[in-house]
Amino acid sequence: MNDDFVPQLSNTIPVVDPLDPRIEVFQGLRDHSLRMRRERWGDMKGVFVAEGDRVVERALRSDYELVSILIDGKRRKALPGVIPHHIPVYAAAPQVLERITGYHLHRGALACFHRRPVPEPLEILSDQSIRTIVIAEAINNPTNMGVILRCAAGLGVDAFLLDPSCCDPLYRRCARVSMGEAFALRYARLDAFPAGLNIVKEHGFTLLALTPGVDAIDLADLVLQPDERVAILLGAEGPGLTIGALDAVEQRVRIPMSGVVDSINVGSASAVAFYGVQQARRTIRR
Repeated sequence: MNDDFVPQLSNTIPVVDPLDPRIEVFQGLRDHSLRMRRERWGDMKGVFVAEGDRVVERALRSDYELVSILIDGKRRKALPGVIPHHIPVYAAAPQVLERITGYHLHRGALACFHRRPVPEPLEILSDQSIRTIVIAEAINNPTNMGVILRCAAGLGVDAFLLDPSCCDPLYRRCARVSMGEAFALRYARLDAFPAGLNIVKEHGFTLLALTPGVDAIDLADLVLQPDERVAILLGAEGPGLTIGALDAVEQRVRIPMSGVVDSINVGSASAVAFYGVQQARRTIRR
């Protein structure tokens, strides 16, 4: 260890030992069991780790409580001005950072935030200002989840519901891929699926299943009322929505494919579906 290490940024705390207890929360980012212990769903005392200046800024602006920050000691760029002055910023030597995070560089900063209590689905469904929600089934790939969340934030989705098997939307890679946009979206987890879809219907939502099935209508032919409440169901990459989920919906819709391709990545498909729903509300059929 290099005890003479001096960080490039002032007002930071040098770290020369990767086992320093002050940065314990950032250790083992490659270790699944450690990550799940810190980031497991529903742990009201838990934390999550955000990566990158922009992601950190968006978490702060969404009122998540910042605990601490870890940066590369060679960093010269000033930290975002929205970071409170009392928050400890730890600066690690490159070789120490590599041992902590598992790779040589990270995107500007790693920040530890406290989790907030996750609302019950009823809290979201009862809000009459919410017109469009996403319901995700078995989407446990963090990259796909991050793409979906970013598309949702940019294409008119107000909130999202997750089935019990979906990955954590606050997981570091999800947040990184979504560029932190997901922090501004309200979300909840259904206790059971597809049984949990009944409560969505009871609150006046029309359920739309995105599927490549031949019995689905073309997304371009979808017609919605401007104020109609809509829930868009998305399934996992590959298997798609289960039969139980497909049987629970009022309408199945598909994105028409050309050639021998039967479907596209669920993240890409979500963007097309969200835009299609926007257009379906604006289209007046004569």
